[in-house]
Order: sequence, then C-alpha cells, then structure tokens
Amino acid sequence: QVNMSAVDFSILELLLKAPSKDAVRDVCDGSHRGCNHRLTEDTATTLNISHTEAEQLVQSLHALSHQILFKNLTSAQQVQSLFPEPFHSSLKNLLTKILLESSQTWRSEALSDQISLPRLQSLDWRVDLVSGSESVNRMSTPTCFLTLQMEDGSQSTDLESVSTVTMELSRQTVDTMLDGLGRIRDQLSNI
Repeated sequence: QVNMSAVDFSILELLLKAPSKDAVRDVCDGSHRGCNHRLTEDTATTLNISHTEAEQLVQSLHALSHQILFKNLTSAQQVQSLFPEPFHSSLKNLLTKILLESSQTWRSEALSDQISLPRLQSLDWRVDLVSGSESVNRMSTPTCFLTLQMEDGSQSTDLESVSTVTMELSRQTVDTMLDGLGRIRDQLSNI
C-alpha cells in the first residue's frame, strides 16, 4: 500500500512553473516508474528548480500515481478528492486529467510485469523401441519421448521466453501420467 503522506502537495505546485502542459505530462509519465537521475535533472532544468526540489516533486508524483492505481480510482472526482482543499484548482484539474489518462497504461504495464506460471506452448512425442542393448531387460521395451515447449509466462515475445523440456518416459510412467490427467479432466468437468 502506498502512503498518502509520501505525497507532498505543496511541492506539486512547482509544476505551475512548467512551460507547457506537455512538460507536466512528461514529468508525470516519467515519475510513475520512480525517481532516476536523468528524470530529476530534466525536471530541474525544465521547471528551473533545484535538484532537491525536482527529486521531491518526482517522488510525490510517483506516490500519487501509485495511490491512484492501488485504490483503483477511475473518475475525476475520486482523484480530486486526494488533493487538499487549498490546492491550485487549474493544476489539480490538469494533474487529474493526465493521471487518469495514463493510469490505464500504467495498469496494463503492472499486469504484464506480474510473475506468472509457465504455459504450455506445444507438445510433441514419439515412441521408440530399443532393438539392441547390453541389458536383455531393455530389449524390445517401448519408451516414450515427450518434448514440451513452455512460455515463461511473461508478455514478451522473445525467443528467450520459450524453453524446451524433453523427457523419457517408461510405459508405467505414461500410464501413471494419463491416470492423473484423467482425474484432472474429471474434476474440471465437474466444476
């Protein structure tokens, strides 16, 4: 949970020094990802303020944007209720508009960054029959080779996000696996 006391509303009024609405939008968009040296320097230069003030401004905007996402605020009235009463009304309206417009993008980014379980992308199999071996027990024994391609669960389409797992299964292991999968199918059909 984001603490609203981390938002210094008096420092947000430094945005009144911005040369344009686009400059305010750039600071808001950049601050969502957190404070970094380049953003702080660019903000200090654009607004003609000190490095310390720029850092506090970015941190306050960061906390405010995360509060909007955390509380799932989707209307202008909800966002404006976060601001104190004496806050500059035009700046409050501009920040509300920018934060609401950007919140959908930020929400999508947050969802795509979540950790998820790997997903099965493809499955391939073949059955081999051992025709020669040092051990008589292995002769004429069918073996199943199962190849699974798994996506790591991230939203990226990199080849690195796909891994291949190959395994050798005996007839008894295949029977056990099919029995387990049958039980899973039965449970899913009962839901």
